[in-house]
Amino acid sequence: MSNIRLFFSNVLSANLTDKLDKSQSHYLTKVMRVKKDEVFSLFNKDGEWEAIILEITKSIVKFKTTKQLRQKENIRELWLAFSPIKSNYQNFMIQKATELGVTKFLPIIFDRTVVRKINRERLEKIVIEASEQSNRINVPLIEPAQNIDDFLKKNSMDLIFTDLNSNNKKIDKSKLTEKPVCIIIGPEGDFSESEREKILSFKGVQSVKINENILRSETAAISTISIINYVIN
Repeated sequence: MSNIRLFFSNVLSANLTDKLDKSQSHYLTKVMRVKKDEVFSLFNKDGEWEAIILEITKSIVKFKTTKQLRQKENIRELWLAFSPIKSNYQNFMIQKATELGVTKFLPIIFDRTVVRKINRERLEKIVIEASEQSNRINVPLIEPAQNIDDFLKKNSMDLIFTDLNSNNKKIDKSKLTEKPVCIIIGPEGDFSESEREKILSFKGVQSVKINENILRSETAAISTISIINYVIN
C-alpha cells in the first residue's frame, strides 16, 4: 500500500470513479512519479479509501476507489481560538496544532491584535497538508475572524483560558463536559482587562497559567494543546 494520502473534497464511496484536480494530479505524476495501475489513498470526513489510477490523460489523473481503509471518525472536538499573528509564526502554529488534533480554528481580533486580517485560503491549504502528513481523516475548519463578544456569545464550549495572571496551574478534568474543549490564546500584547473580565465571566471557563515564562503565541498554543491532549485522553 502506498503511503501517499490526499484530501478529496467530494463525497467518497465504494467503486467511485472520478478525477483529481490539476494540482493533485501534478503532485502524483510529476512529484511522486506514480503511474497507471498504482495505488494511493484518498480521505475526508467520510473515511479513507484506497484508490487505483485508471489513466492519466493530459496530466489529469482518473482513479477508482477499490476498498475502504478506515471508517469516518467520531473524535473529541478540540478548538483553538487565537489572535492572528505574523504569517510565518501563524502558519507554523496552524500546522502543528493540526498535527496535534485541533478540529477547529477560531481567529479573534482582540483589542491588542496587531495583524488584523487572515488569509483563510492559505490556512486551509496548510491544514489539508498537515492532515495528509499526520494521518488524520477529519480536516480542521477555519472560522472567519470575529470579535471576542461574538465568540463568547455564539459558542457552547468548555473554555480553557491561558492567563498569565492566574494562580491556577492545573486543568481540572472533572469540570470538563461533553462540549468541545476550546483553548483561547491572547495577542502578543496580552488580553486587555475588559477582555479578561468577559472571558472569566463565561460559564465553564477554566483559567490556567501554563508556564511561569511569557510565551510566544504559537508556543503557548502548542503547549496548551499538548497539555489538554494529556488531560482528556
